[in-house]
Amino acid sequence: MSILIIEAFYGGSHKQLVDLLQEELEYCVLYTLPAKKWHWRARTSALYFSQNIPASEHYRILFASSVLNLTELAALRPDLGKLKKILYFHENQLVYPVKKCQERDFQYGYNQILSCLVADVVVFNSVFNMESFLTSFGKFMKLIPDHRPKDLESIIRPKCQVIYFPIRFPDVSRFMPKHKAAHLQKILNLKGNGGVAPSMALPFQQEQRGSENLLKKFDSESGSCDAAQQENLGRSVRQESYLKTFSSSDNSSTRHGERKQNPCNVLAGADDQQRPLHIVWPHRWEHDKDPESFFKILMHLKDLGLNFHISVLGETFTDVPGIFSESKKALGSSVLHWGYLPSKDEYFQVLCTADVVISTAKHEFFGVAMLEAVYCGCYPLCPKDLVYPEIFPAEYLYSTPEQLSKRLQNFCKRPDIVRKHLYK
Repeated sequence: MSILIIEAFYGGSHKQLVDLLQEELEYCVLYTLPAKKWHWRARTSALYFSQNIPASEHYRILFASSVLNLTELAALRPDLGKLKKILYFHENQLVYPVKKCQERDFQYGYNQILSCLVADVVVFNSVFNMESFLTSFGKFMKLIPDHRPKDLESIIRPKCQVIYFPIRFPDVSRFMPKHKAAHLQKILNLKGNGGVAPSMALPFQQEQRGSENLLKKFDSESGSCDAAQQENLGRSVRQESYLKTFSSSDNSSTRHGERKQNPCNVLAGADDQQRPLHIVWPHRWEHDKDPESFFKILMHLKDLGLNFHISVLGETFTDVPGIFSESKKALGSSVLHWGYLPSKDEYFQVLCTADVVISTAKHEFFGVAMLEAVYCGCYPLCPKDLVYPEIFPAEYLYSTPEQLSKRLQNFCKRPDIVRKHLYK
């Protein structure tokens, strides 16, 4: 049996997933396009792949992300259309945020719906992603002036299931500062003695399904999630990631940016109370991550005279919001790191030396960066919205920017407490 994997946008979490599948599964064949010009990949990649994937009698399964127009590919290549087709949604275009309502291109979401109709199995990386997609059909189709299609949810939902994004974490023990290592040892001791570890130690309560099971499930007949499965969906993502040491891998994207100070040097010689709070923001530099709200809160902390350090990581693209250059100048000596770091070791080293990881996202269907930071011992603060309530316990969620600001003020005043994960 051969598994044909097609990734029209080979970068970020899309690359991370198919690389992991290729490592773990035998008889995989991978075809990709570079992670550039997303809109053109969505529009034209099917024709490109139809001309560049050679025919083979060994293919049994076709796995693709929803960037690919699967309907077009199946029509252009009937031999591929006969395969068992699995469509994986990292994100969906029906609720993906845009700057202005009129900027939303109807065709992208429509293509994803068509691809679902052609697919045999449709997989989402979270319940939020799946439900926000399926329950938006009615509103989305009202954009069609007349002769609208009907019953799409009842046709597509039985094909759908949630398989949470598989992450292989590297061994970061060599980067862990003493206070995090001590906290981890305390958790391990509690767990080993049959005790209940603090909730921060267990942000995820069950181990994620491995990538090998991912494709085994794909090969079985698909069907709707029954009530018991739906009940377990929100729990199955909650893995004991903080308690596990995973084998090293190269699945993290290369990151390169400007280092202002060495965080290890900042840590040296300062106790937990004296050392300023280290905040990390490890997201793409784009409007849907709402950097404006994040930097507004940081500037308020500075206006209050509170001391903190900040590392702004994450990938940049062609259009970088102006708030980043403005904030870098305004934050001055508070900045430890600024930009995409040159290696996964440097990236995880910064996460290990940070205290708090922040999301201000307007869109998040899973959030790999937040989970990487939590694995490295950071205290997460996330919106009480999107996918986050599905993953994080309530004490790590905030409802308003004012709540986030208030919590960070308290953390700045008592960084030793947050380093011990004693805040609730």
